[in-house]
Amino acid sequence: MKDQTVLFHSTIFGPIHSRRLGTSLGVNLTPADGKVCTFDCLYCEAGFNAQGTGKAGIPPRAEVARLLEDKLKAMSAAGDPLDVITFSGNGEPTLHPDFPGVIDDTLRLRDKYYPQAKVSVLTNSTRIFDPAVADALDRVDNNILKLDSAVDDTMQALDRPVSREFTVGKVVEGLKRFAGTGIIQTMLLRGEYEGKNVDNTTPAELEALAEAYLAIRPREVMLYSIDRATPAENLQKVPKEELEKIAGFFKAKGIPVASFS
Repeated sequence: MKDQTVLFHSTIFGPIHSRRLGTSLGVNLTPADGKVCTFDCLYCEAGFNAQGTGKAGIPPRAEVARLLEDKLKAMSAAGDPLDVITFSGNGEPTLHPDFPGVIDDTLRLRDKYYPQAKVSVLTNSTRIFDPAVADALDRVDNNILKLDSAVDDTMQALDRPVSREFTVGKVVEGLKRFAGTGIIQTMLLRGEYEGKNVDNTTPAELEALAEAYLAIRPREVMLYSIDRATPAENLQKVPKEELEKIAGFFKAKGIPVASFS
């Protein structure tokens, strides 16, 4: 296991180039020195939850808005391009106690400085059952929701949800709310952790995912694989050619898919 710690050390970071979204300005609603998440994924680039939540705390809504406006104002004055404002960071952004208000502030500032830019949220789907969070996700341009496996044992082994009440059946049912608007994001990988095999690329796994996608009816499915160091060391990236082949398998079933390697 690698001694891997948080990736982002500020509330606003970038802009960076996202292989999925373009030129992206990041918003981290979790602590700048710790991790807060309802998952503890084997592949999380921000490390495992065991590193702790740090001392900085969750940034208040007003501070997020101030820092975001300062950055957008400076970028706009410099003529810098921007494709998207993306909520990601050191954990699950929808855990912020004022998440709906933060989204409202961000949409207002986006409209003021970069009206052509999109607002995206990368969420692990654990908080979609909170009506206020779900309503806020409805308001953004790209509501990107995680579903790594449609097989409970694999999901538990790969994503390691903090709540054991979180099941594939429950999340698939909840994701149906975003039919036609939500974007499902699936990390494909294989490997080993603590002596157990983890692989969501087998024929049975792909068939189960296809069934789930068809039930959810998302706007799009994003398939991707490992791009950075992972806290669990024995994980393998799915090669580009295989990722494209898997995308073709889903497309043949009428599922709108994009793959990113």
